[in-house]
Amino acid sequence: MSGSIEVRDLSRTFHTTVRRPGFAGALRSLVNPQKVAKHAVSDVTFSVAPGELLALLGPNGAGKSTTIKMLTGILTPTAGEARVAGVVPYEERERNARNIGAVFGQRTQLWWDLPVRESFAILRDVYEVPKAEHAARLKEFDDLLDLSSFWDTRVRHLSLGQRVRCDLAAALLHDPQVVFLDEPTIGMDVVVKEQVREFLRHQVEERGRTVLLTTHDMTEVERLAERVVLINHGRLMLDGTLDEIRRKFGSTWQVRATLADAHTDAVPLPGIALLRQDGPRVVFGPDGPEAPTVHQALRAIIERYDVTDIAMDEADLEDVMRTAYVQAVGDA
Repeated sequence: MSGSIEVRDLSRTFHTTVRRPGFAGALRSLVNPQKVAKHAVSDVTFSVAPGELLALLGPNGAGKSTTIKMLTGILTPTAGEARVAGVVPYEERERNARNIGAVFGQRTQLWWDLPVRESFAILRDVYEVPKAEHAARLKEFDDLLDLSSFWDTRVRHLSLGQRVRCDLAAALLHDPQVVFLDEPTIGMDVVVKEQVREFLRHQVEERGRTVLLTTHDMTEVERLAERVVLINHGRLMLDGTLDEIRRKFGSTWQVRATLADAHTDAVPLPGIALLRQDGPRVVFGPDGPEAPTVHQALRAIIERYDVTDIAMDEADLEDVMRTAYVQAVGDA
């Protein structure tokens, strides 16, 4: 399907040589090396629909970057298959490169000693982008990312935030259908992070690009993604929408309401427990595995009662994902 990502039973195994101690051990390793298999990715299956932003999460060493490297064609899988915008990335690398954009937070695709504008011009020629289209896209990216204030600066002199904004623009200059972002905002200040998030929202919602994002920033996940895939030790542990994950693992919310009539006796609602009542002040919480999200509970309480004040306390996404991760590991 155009613009989609399809991954089925994808695996990647690396073989490393065990280093034996001492000079004699080094000689034995040279003559008769002992190989150890490391399964970086094992039987991972998921899909990303056109125009969807999926967050691929997991601890360091979980296999996130290895997965992205297979989907960008850098690595060939040991087993399984993948298609990106209808192309097998590791079999048709050049064709795949024209369909995708990629940003790796610690690396740049710009030329270190050239001004940013010249790097953009080289990429225009590499991807054979017509000059008029190139100029139009640069103007759009400049409006969203404020690039023109530093695009005559050599890349080596850019700050981290400036460089990543330029890398985002460079990755999208050829108008790819699919974009891979591996820790794109690592080390950025909060102002630049929000600018990058706005840019990504625009690319997904207005341009319909498919985005696969890895990050450890749960604020970024909450503001950008609707769906999350969690992997650990190379295995898929969880795949669901944020609402589903919150409903299943984030059952610590409370809604505090003040009723207009102090003499009203509050009662539980479907999936919503009455935790306590002190006159007009009432506290509700989730009731059972089918409990609604805190936002659904707010709506139900407001529809049922005449309230003068209402507030909510909700477990933040980092706590929810930690609970999900611990439970998923325990079930594995």
